[in-house]
Amino acid sequence: MKPLHTFLLLAALAPMVGAPVRSEEASTPQAAKADIQATIGSVPTFVTSVADSALPGLWQQTKSLNFSKDTALDAKTKALISLAVAAQIPCTYCIWEDTNSARQSGATDQEIGEAVAIAGLTRNWSTIFNGMQVDMATFKKELGD
Repeated sequence: MKPLHTFLLLAALAPMVGAPVRSEEASTPQAAKADIQATIGSVPTFVTSVADSALPGLWQQTKSLNFSKDTALDAKTKALISLAVAAQIPCTYCIWEDTNSARQSGATDQEIGEAVAIAGLTRNWSTIFNGMQVDMATFKKELGD
């Protein structure tokens, strides 16, 4: 498996492996590419389109969130969240990768469908609340602030 996603925001929602990246580990574009190679087994072609000034920081964030075992969320939860967001953006690259990552992390078709449905429901209510300019103070009071 070659993880790719959040590398849209850079590269990789897959099984959690490795340790959190330290800032000195991939502080140059060359070091980041070497670390990507070491972490996922290849450097995807799209990485070459990322600005050299952005790559080290994007990879550090991606590796820390997606490849560290020291995070609060498991891989399946992260993939489902990312898929729900990707469906709303919409980002076909993310949708494809996040769906694969979710399945590889044990998500069922029902869980994938529910994550996307919740995203749609949230978007629908957000449209209503904002479009109708629902009063926030009243909203909070009525829903138990």
